[in-house]
Amino acid sequence: MSMKINRERLLDTFTKLVSIDSPSYGEREMCAELKARLLALGLSVEEDDTAKVSGSNCGNLIAKLPGTLDIPPVMYSCHMDTVAPAFGKRAIIHEDGLITSAGDTILGADDLAGVSGILEALQVIIEEDIPHGPIEIVFTTGEEVYGKGVNALDMSKIKAKDAYVFDLTGQTGHAARKAPTIISIRIEVKGKAAHAGFAPEQGIHAIRIASGAIAKLQFGHVDEETTANIGTIAGGAATNIVPESCVVTGEVRGYNHEKALAQTEHIIETFRREAKAAGTEIIAESEVCIKAYEIDLNSRAVQRFCKACEEMGVEPDLCETFGGSDLNVFANRGMDGLVVASAMEQCHSCKEYTTVDELCRMTQMVLTLMTMDE
Repeated sequence: MSMKINRERLLDTFTKLVSIDSPSYGEREMCAELKARLLALGLSVEEDDTAKVSGSNCGNLIAKLPGTLDIPPVMYSCHMDTVAPAFGKRAIIHEDGLITSAGDTILGADDLAGVSGILEALQVIIEEDIPHGPIEIVFTTGEEVYGKGVNALDMSKIKAKDAYVFDLTGQTGHAARKAPTIISIRIEVKGKAAHAGFAPEQGIHAIRIASGAIAKLQFGHVDEETTANIGTIAGGAATNIVPESCVVTGEVRGYNHEKALAQTEHIIETFRREAKAAGTEIIAESEVCIKAYEIDLNSRAVQRFCKACEEMGVEPDLCETFGGSDLNVFANRGMDGLVVASAMEQCHSCKEYTTVDELCRMTQMVLTLMTMDE
């Protein structure tokens, strides 16, 4: 069976979706568009009630297509939100097949290329009556803010044990089976204000304390599987006042969850000791945004992906990523899966792009996975 995707329809879908503003926490219009398209294809569709927990103005979308083959269900997932600058996006298709934004916003291929590919693959399956196993679709909110939507998802609504999350840069055949824990850190150093000219000795210099702690810490790669960073620092009120507060924020990432937790505590404790030596204290907060996972090479999800690559004539390229995705949550809730390349490059910047050919190849990968007979 040919299973030919409709190139022009795919591009029209992508262009339409890109034109919809869907910043994190503001995915309502995108949700409505996708719900209408999925219902028109004949899928059962539910918008869950996670908005009250996730902070978005809509819920996650869960759609299902019963299988015509007696094989286990498989889930395909993308996120609906995009990073800033996200308002007024439009896709410009150049003569050479390059697709960019106008240059003043991101394009939104992250993750609307994957969404478009899933919609087109479903339409081909339904139009050509292609045999397939049970298909579950999950379009989430708030992925770009550490998976707010997927963290609130009721997993009892999902029957599949295998997941393909289309949300990765790289060429078709590229997929990630391992990702890190990411922990956010916020530390406020409590100082004491005093006039910096008349009575500096009466103050406690919060910025100096924070700087002293930072100077004692290692950043970047602290070992072969852990990184640490302080990304922002803010404090003080005026040039003639000893600063009474300094706030720093940062993160720790690591493939080993326990080591990432230990590195986080080391950073906080270093600030605490520095503050104590100066006669003051800190207020520290940390949050595990996502937790590390690693998928077994022998898992059904990986083996199916490798077979799909073989059918398409591409080499499977299984890798590790140091970024997070919704799969971090799915994997830590008992699912196997991969984060699959989804025709997006230079994401999170106004230089983001895709190409017509890669968009088509990625969609062919979705279609191949959806129509496998095992």
